[in-house]
Amino acid sequence: MAEIPKSLEEAIAQARVATKAAIADGYTRLLVELVFPELKTMPLALQFIPVFEDLGSQLKVLFPDAGSAALARRDWGQVPFKIDDLGSSRSPVENKIQPEDQVFLLVEATAVEVAQVEKLCQAAGSRPVILLAPRLEDAAVVGIGYSARQLRDRFIKTLESCYYIRPLEGAALFRCYPSPWQVWREVNDDYQLIAEQPQKPVGEALDQILFTTSGSTSTDTGETPQVKKPGLVTGLQRFLRALSR
Repeated sequence: MAEIPKSLEEAIAQARVATKAAIADGYTRLLVELVFPELKTMPLALQFIPVFEDLGSQLKVLFPDAGSAALARRDWGQVPFKIDDLGSSRSPVENKIQPEDQVFLLVEATAVEVAQVEKLCQAAGSRPVILLAPRLEDAAVVGIGYSARQLRDRFIKTLESCYYIRPLEGAALFRCYPSPWQVWREVNDDYQLIAEQPQKPVGEALDQILFTTSGSTSTDTGETPQVKKPGLVTGLQRFLRALSR
């Protein structure tokens, strides 16, 4: 069982292993999510990409728009893989898929691009598509019409979250494939696993887990420890802020 990471480097290393394991097990539509507001996706993508280093030019890294793709080309310099964008009405994403492309890594797609992402997945066929740091459920961009929301919700159901970490108040929601979804509680500057679920716990289900386990973990002395901050996730957030500078 994977332990909750103590640094961004450890989280990225776990995400690489989880992604390769999921692909080996036949999953081809994958989510890799590190849900931290401070996280800058360009450095994250550059550290994640080596998991596919053996593919060379058969890896295609895609960005939601031409500007982001151009920025990656400028900042990353000479790279063995291809960099492109999701296209437009004049240059649809289907036309950007080549027979030699074996894996597609899409960086920071939002709810606005869901229709294009779905077309990418359809054009990719059985080839893996990995969505790195997506924001498909971002409330700020979801207000795009009922039919668009239906498309987003339908499409999200086809995706497998192979890596996920999100800090909560004194806790964290975590998943590292093939482990189930886990809730960890921060106790005495450490983290303890308090629940495992086959499906992602959200809303009332997550609240119920946190409520029913609050203060229920005892130390060897028989005393109930105080749940306090900061802890490992706070340290990880500091690490992310330092990386983002």
